[in-house]
Amino acid sequence: MKFLLKLVARSFRRFAQFVLAPLALVLSTAALPTLVIAADLTVFSAVSTTGAMTDIGVLYEKKTNKKVQFSFGATSTLARQIERGAPVDIFLSADQVWMDYLLERKLIDTSTRKDILANTLALIVPATSNLTIKIEPGFKLAELLKGKRLAVGDPDHTAVGIYAKESLQNLGIWSQLEPVLARADSVRASLAMVERGEVGAGILFGTEAAVSKKVRLVDTFPASSHKPINYPVAVLAKAKSAEAKRFIEFLSSPEAVRIFQSYGFVSLK
Repeated sequence: MKFLLKLVARSFRRFAQFVLAPLALVLSTAALPTLVIAADLTVFSAVSTTGAMTDIGVLYEKKTNKKVQFSFGATSTLARQIERGAPVDIFLSADQVWMDYLLERKLIDTSTRKDILANTLALIVPATSNLTIKIEPGFKLAELLKGKRLAVGDPDHTAVGIYAKESLQNLGIWSQLEPVLARADSVRASLAMVERGEVGAGILFGTEAAVSKKVRLVDTFPASSHKPINYPVAVLAKAKSAEAKRFIEFLSSPEAVRIFQSYGFVSLK
């Protein structure tokens, strides 16, 4: 009987040591206030600007001691999040469509809206592919894919997809390629498909073609085949206006322009 009682006591001590004590620590620390470092500005920016805007944010913080928090994603997704009330100060869009969408809903400060960047539309393939073709009206891309799919941002809502559809329609080959599209949620998702060799080719922004060594640029779509790929930026209507305006001005500074150019963007300052 004594042996049994000792065994039970030893078991309880182990239970207290390895279960109750850690649990008590968790409960006690859960009651403590959490230190949160709030950002001075929150910026929603098209995913194609990730590298450039991240570098610019670091530089801005060093120069002003103001912390900038970024959220990158498909322009359409970011715009809808803003519409649903996301607390954002600045929106940098990859097309006019979604900035107009927010304008119609009176969610941006129209006096701050301006185009700051330009991009191109590019056809890319996996780095190991030997596909070559000149982009021109009626070019036979569907045949050269040989049954493989073509990665592109979804033309129903992504900025790059909207430009791609417009260009392919004007070049007269949309009906041939629409059935073989591998529709992605963003330009980066399209890039990933090409990098992994899951598709025969992809249509992306020219800046995306330059960020990966796993893909190769085949050709650039004629600028005349689609609307200008300009990136508008604006302060949101409910933003911290003064600081947000200073940041937008900084995006056209010589330092920021050099960063944008290093990622393949054309500055429209």
